[in-house]
Amino acid sequence: LWRFGYSARLLKTNHFRTAASNTSFPAVCMLLAQYSGRIPGLFVVVKKNTFSTMPETVEDKTNPELYSPHPGVRGMTLLDREAFKRTVVVPALKVKKEIVSRVMKSLKPSVLQRPGLKRVVEDPEDEDSRLVILDPHKIPEFSLGELEQEALKQLSVHPEVSRYNLELSYENFKSEEILRAVLPEGQEVTSGFSRVGHIAHLNLREHQLPYRHLIGQVIIDKNPGITCVVNKTNIIDSTYRNFEMEVLAGENNLVTKVKENNITYELDFSKVYWNPRLSTEHGRIVELLKPGDVLFDVFAGIGPFAVPAAKKKCRVFANDLNPESYNWLLHNCKLNKVDTKVKAFNMDGRDFLRGPVREELSKELPLLKEEQKTSFHIVMNLPALAVEFLDVFRHLLIGEPCSTAGLPTVHCYGFSKHHNPAQDIQERAEASLGTSLDGRCSTYQVRNVAPNKEMLCITFQIPADVLYKRPCP
Repeated sequence: LWRFGYSARLLKTNHFRTAASNTSFPAVCMLLAQYSGRIPGLFVVVKKNTFSTMPETVEDKTNPELYSPHPGVRGMTLLDREAFKRTVVVPALKVKKEIVSRVMKSLKPSVLQRPGLKRVVEDPEDEDSRLVILDPHKIPEFSLGELEQEALKQLSVHPEVSRYNLELSYENFKSEEILRAVLPEGQEVTSGFSRVGHIAHLNLREHQLPYRHLIGQVIIDKNPGITCVVNKTNIIDSTYRNFEMEVLAGENNLVTKVKENNITYELDFSKVYWNPRLSTEHGRIVELLKPGDVLFDVFAGIGPFAVPAAKKKCRVFANDLNPESYNWLLHNCKLNKVDTKVKAFNMDGRDFLRGPVREELSKELPLLKEEQKTSFHIVMNLPALAVEFLDVFRHLLIGEPCSTAGLPTVHCYGFSKHHNPAQDIQERAEASLGTSLDGRCSTYQVRNVAPNKEMLCITFQIPADVLYKRPCP
């Protein structure tokens, strides 16, 4: 009886329990009819209307998989949108059209809220009425609860719930629902991606590769503005920080435009490194800079540190070994009208530190006065290798140390799989520098790259005894 949604007050009636204990189902229905007028809130509908927009072959019961495509799509590798069509039976309430909005407001928690699906449809049997589609998960047994019934009573609406055959198609399902229905049961579903302008970048797992072209097309269909989907096919090359990729769906156009922290960049995603997940970190470092500061960007890429620093009126020296990154760096400096404030280089990181950086520091640091507030920052964003470059700072300069305030501040990035990542990156930095950084550094966790793999930034001022080599008397 609970399954049919009858009132709990009736089931608690001792007389009814005694009468129904050994009675057949038809007889129980008669008892219900007998008691319906004597127990408040109980009503019995002997016959319910079914409103249908499909042939009467649909099974007349609630389909709990309202948000699942047709089961026949399992294993599909070539997208067939027509195969996702299905019809499910959902509860509907007949309402006079002039009070539909009031009913919708009163029953808001129980009304179907599925994006893309109509919540109010025509009544095929009465042009003066409408059918309000209810959420089958909120009305699982086609019977309204006491609160809903009381709300309808205030509006003089009969609380009888009918069954409506709701047609669902490919357009009505979300990307993760489609992929969960297609991929083998129990397998992980990937619907997330990195967006780089019009490009969606995936990192598919081995079991997802047979479905990669379908996955790509689904992402294009469900994400306006995405016109190309790519999958990384190898790990990032540590020399030029790019990777091979396969176009899964859409146009084969990998030159794109992105906007980060209100600054526009253009790039060829197949030839340079760009990670939209680093937007917050780029902003964090630039926020530390003041107008007039000097920034040395050792692994500059296309300019996500260099360009905003230059727009902040800092003097910038930016370098990248990858010729493509260097060219796009120049392009983005011009695009953002800071090309006169950025000196760009296409060199190995060590050569950049031993050349332009040493030359500039040798010239600027001796001229610093205590009251001057210019700061020097060195950003080293090559997490796979940057810590190994720190040994370049050993005796990089010759002469008497400048004031402590003028010593350059280094922001060096690294990956760690250690159980204590901060300790790990500090110890590795100390090994490269040949000195302790206890009490002289801070570490910041940038992001989780993979399970048990963190990306961190260690920040410190280069100790004077590391940076300077005193001349012999």
